[in-house]
Amino acid sequence: MRIEIERPDQEELEEAGVFGWPVWEHDEDKFDWYYDKTEHCFIIEGEANIVSEFDALTIKPGDYLIFPAGLECVWDIQSKIKKHYTFE
Repeated sequence: MRIEIERPDQEELEEAGVFGWPVWEHDEDKFDWYYDKTEHCFIIEGEANIVSEFDALTIKPGDYLIFPAGLECVWDIQSKIKKHYTFE
């Protein structure tokens, strides 16, 4: 159960409708998170370390991530995160 990470270009993001998705923001913090649904998100600003049983990632602006349903992880936000997101 791995986190997928991509770096799509502007055209791919527009075709997927990413810029019409809701925006979530969170200040520097560290917390446990469980995904009960698959989440797709695009990082607009900020940086965070995401650690799960399967991955240890640093995410930054321009990253497109897919968090699978059932994933448990720790978010360690280094600088305020702002992202577009949607659930499957």
